Amino acid sequence: MTDPSADISARPATSADGAAVGEVHAASWGAAYAPLFTEDVAEEGIASRLTRWHARLAAGQGLVMLGFVGERPLAMSWSEASEGRAGFAEIHSFYTHPDGWGSGVSVALMDATLQQLSADGYDNVHLWTLRDTPQSRRFYTKCGFTETGATQTRDFGDGNPLPQVEYELVTKSSA
Repeated sequence: MTDPSADISARPATSADGAAVGEVHAASWGAAYAPLFTEDVAEEGIASRLTRWHARLAAGQGLVMLGFVGERPLAMSWSEASEGRAGFAEIHSFYTHPDGWGSGVSVALMDATLQQLSADGYDNVHLWTLRDTPQSRRFYTKCGFTETGATQTRDFGDGNPLPQVEYELVTKSSA
């Protein structure tokens, strides 16, 4: 568990942060989502999340942010311009290491992510989350996101698509 008196901060990730982003992503995904899959699919999902961030950060693919408790990175987000909704950014990944759950680092990271997206010209943001993950759905609602009513399914590589729901945060009318 984290030290509740430690400073909480967030910043954009750099190309040197690939291992830290991967560790946060893999640990969080493993705790929250691996139980939804067979053991081999879960193991592959965790392994790929540990290593995929080096190339993505080196290529400058989207906005990757890290949240810290003290000096320890415990949360990450990845966003970029939405392919499906003009004028919106899409948060593709938002994960908090289990050691950071309840520490406040998730809220600090979401605030910093939204501030950076706004500075980059995106006042409207959307994301997809698994329908059957109440913890993530409560978090997005707490951060001001609302369900749009849109749904889709996503296959994580095991041939068993899982239902997702869309959330949005609209701070500026796109009309």
